[in-house]
Amino acid sequence: MHAHILRAGQVDAQLRDAPCPAPERRTPDPSQFYRLGSRQRGRRRAAPCGRGRIAGFTYIGVLMLVAAMGLSMTVVAEVWQTAQMRDKEEELLFVGNEFRRAIGDYFTNAQTYPKSLEDLLKDPTFPGVRRYLRKIYRDPITGSAQWGLVKPDGNFIIGVYSLSDKEPFKQGGFRPADQALEAKKKYSEWVFLAKGVSGSASDSGQQAPAPSAPRVRR
Repeated sequence: MHAHILRAGQVDAQLRDAPCPAPERRTPDPSQFYRLGSRQRGRRRAAPCGRGRIAGFTYIGVLMLVAAMGLSMTVVAEVWQTAQMRDKEEELLFVGNEFRRAIGDYFTNAQTYPKSLEDLLKDPTFPGVRRYLRKIYRDPITGSAQWGLVKPDGNFIIGVYSLSDKEPFKQGGFRPADQALEAKKKYSEWVFLAKGVSGSASDSGQQAPAPSAPRVRR
């Protein structure tokens, strides 16, 4: 009995120290194993090799999954940023046209153009309180309340424009009132002139409009 146990221990040590078998496994010779205990030791010997291969495949799979997730997150971030900028463009069109309308209404009532955007909140030419805007809107692109002002004579405002030099996503499909904004390279070229004011504003509104010059009340 002791001889059998000793022999089993020697076989177990040999199997434990032996290298992993090649992928083509051969059927072991039953004479090399001691009944059920020997077969169990053979399975214990093969198990670490199998776990190593499985761990290798799992590691590669995890790396591929992480790479795929990183790529997906990058694409999602780009789509989200594009959607955000398009929303800001639509807001800029709305705000710009609000300024355009307010400046035009100011001129209709006061027969002159405002000297500042604050005049659109309270018309200084009217004895009471007359508002053309609820508030001075912020530029959706820059997030600032500062706007570029179209002042041909240096005193009176006939339009506004964004101070951003970013390139717009929107290059076409504008409504008729905004047709002049098509194919612009910068948001600062989106100039919103008061209704009835014509002329070139391609250089951020610094060229004087023609021929509708304002009548200034003195």
